[in-house]
Amino acid sequence: MKDYTTISRVYFIGIGGIGMSALARYFMHKKAVVSGYDKTSTTLTQKMESEGMHIHYVDDVNLIDKNAELVVYTPAIPKDHNEFNYYKENHYELAKRSDVLQQITKSFFNICIAGTHGKTTTSTMVAHILRHSDFGCNAFLGGISVNYDTNYWSSNNNVSIIEADEYDRSFLKLSPDIALISAMDADHLDIYGTREKMEEAFVEFADQLKPGGLLLTKYGLAEKRFLANNHVSYSLQNDMADVYATNITMRDGGYEFNVTTKEWELSKVKLHMGGMHNVENSVAAIFIANYLKIDPIKILNAIGTFKGVKRRFEYIIGPFEAAKNKNNVVFIDDYAHHPAELEALIRGAKSLFSFKKCTVIFQPHLFSRTKDLAKEFAKSLDIADRVLLLPIYPARELPIEGVTSELILKGMENKNATVISKEGLLEYIGGDYLKLVHESSFGEVLITAGAGDIDKLVEPIKEILLNTI
Repeated sequence: MKDYTTISRVYFIGIGGIGMSALARYFMHKKAVVSGYDKTSTTLTQKMESEGMHIHYVDDVNLIDKNAELVVYTPAIPKDHNEFNYYKENHYELAKRSDVLQQITKSFFNICIAGTHGKTTTSTMVAHILRHSDFGCNAFLGGISVNYDTNYWSSNNNVSIIEADEYDRSFLKLSPDIALISAMDADHLDIYGTREKMEEAFVEFADQLKPGGLLLTKYGLAEKRFLANNHVSYSLQNDMADVYATNITMRDGGYEFNVTTKEWELSKVKLHMGGMHNVENSVAAIFIANYLKIDPIKILNAIGTFKGVKRRFEYIIGPFEAAKNKNNVVFIDDYAHHPAELEALIRGAKSLFSFKKCTVIFQPHLFSRTKDLAKEFAKSLDIADRVLLLPIYPARELPIEGVTSELILKGMENKNATVISKEGLLEYIGGDYLKLVHESSFGEVLITAGAGDIDKLVEPIKEILLNTI
């Protein structure tokens, strides 16, 4: 195996994936020539091209870098991918993202954030605190930090923040000094088969902890199965946990609260983003920062300046902007693609804007996930006042007979729910939806949610809301 830290030419198959793009940016920072393939052009890949990477969007061996010293590939690529097979047949150095990440971080002090949801915001928050406080860190994130408009940055401090992805068991390649597990809800059952097998993987991840390391888990997550000597639990408000939030109040679309332990308390934390689940994420991030002995005032200042992660309870039209607009619609976009994430998102929005009706536009992600969790999706979406379901985004999968968005719709009790095409959605927003908004005394909260390509509809919807009289 080559020393990946000294490689001068790297090719990525699936370069536009959020985890892959962070690695690509790492190699760009190392002055390597970086190029790659992805299925579609996105805002992210276009940004990467502007940073100097050479990216194409057709599976064509005539366009690849045949002088590449390393080829990094996503496990989601099909078996008949021409570029991958060319590199394989010609005996190039091939490696999964997880293997590369393992090698380049092996000498770091690693803070690894895992969980079926919550990990992106929490890891970005920890990375922001360390960067903003001048502690310094190398960040490999699974989302785009709004503060810095990137998912990767470097530091001279030999500390890395890594979003530890449970998909394909890739997080088992990591060696954490600090490991956090935020959730272990049933997901990726196409990989794991059963919820029990998935939980076993998380327990195995915790066992990767280096001697003397810290394990931080959300209170109630199978504590008895975790064997770490230094094990701390966190919670939103449950005082049975080792660290939790108290005196939570809502302020201007965000929150003010205290973080409490038996040994210390941090008062008047101000978080300028929505969702009570993000208060809980803050509790975990603040505990880690305190564990690293970062000055409490610097922690407070960092949290107060944290702008969140793109597509994580992201205000596309925030409460102040909405109040200035005739439609008075607060517009939130979120990556939520699991029932537990959807429930937290919708409840968070409805609690912050209790006088407004809540409309959710949801694009299911993967046929297998929809099949496994259709009832759970229906239950979460029932919390909303109105639901518009887009067709399932297939990603890496072929269709499954009988599995469509109608499967979720059939399980819903909410009668103000329907399946709609992307084209029909924009027509609806500009027509019937705005009529409903104009009839409302307090305006609306509109939410787009999903992990597919629903993000491409965000700007057109925003334009309609801001420019329609």
